[in-house]
Amino acid sequence: MRIFGSNSVIERLRSNPQSIHKIFLQEGYAQSAYIRKKAQQWKLPVIVYPRTKMQKMSQGANTQGIMIQVDDFEYMHFDDVLDLVKKKKYSIIFLDELNDPQNLGAIIRSAACFGRFAIVLPSHKSVSITEAVLRVASGGDNHVPVAQVSNINKAIKQAKELGIHIAGAVTENGENLMEVKLPFPLALVLGSEQKGIRDIIRKELDLALTIPMFLERLSFNVANAASIFAYEITRQKSKKSK
Repeated sequence: MRIFGSNSVIERLRSNPQSIHKIFLQEGYAQSAYIRKKAQQWKLPVIVYPRTKMQKMSQGANTQGIMIQVDDFEYMHFDDVLDLVKKKKYSIIFLDELNDPQNLGAIIRSAACFGRFAIVLPSHKSVSITEAVLRVASGGDNHVPVAQVSNINKAIKQAKELGIHIAGAVTENGENLMEVKLPFPLALVLGSEQKGIRDIIRKELDLALTIPMFLERLSFNVANAASIFAYEITRQKSKKSK
C-alpha cells in the first residue's frame, strides 16, 4: 500500500514509522532534510527519483514530491472497539454501505480531529480502506481505529446489548441535533450517499437526529454531516465529563 503527500507521510512518520517499508522522494523535495533525518532514525531506505518517475509510480496522483510504501491497513477487531467505548469513552460511527472513498477519507480525518471516535464498516457493499481513502484522510488514519464486520446490523445489536445508545442521522423527522441532550455511551449511524440508513438498521435506532438547515429541501454531504455530528457529540461528551 502506498501513501502520498507531505501531511500524510509526515504524520505516518510521527505516529507509526514501524509500518513504513520505503520512502520515495522527488528530486528537489522541499522537506528533504527532515524526512532524511526521520528515515535515518528508523533505518528506512530513501530512494530519490525524478518527477517523471514519481508520476509514473503514482499513476498520475499528486504526490507533492513524496510517497511511502507501507503495510496493508490493519483493521481493529470489533470487540476491541467496544472495549474502547467502555474503557476510554470512545464513540462509534457506523457507516451503513458508504461507497465513496473521498467521503470515508474525509470522515476519518474529521474523527481524528475531534478524537475518541472509532469507525465500523461492513465488509460487503461498502468502501474499504484504500490508498484513495488514506490520501483524503491526510494522516487521520493513524488516530482512528477502523473495524470491518460481516454484518453491521448484528454489530449494532451487539453494541446495544452493552448499553451503547444508537443514534441515526436522518434528513427529516428526527430530533434537532442542536437541541437534544445526547445519551452516552453513544454510537452514530450514517447511511449511504444515495439511500441513507436502511430500514433494517432504522429499527435498531434509539433516536433519530436531524441537522437543522435553512433550506430544508437540501441536505449535507455525508462527510460534512459526519463532521457536524462529531463536533456536537464531542461538545456534549466534554460538557458531561466536567
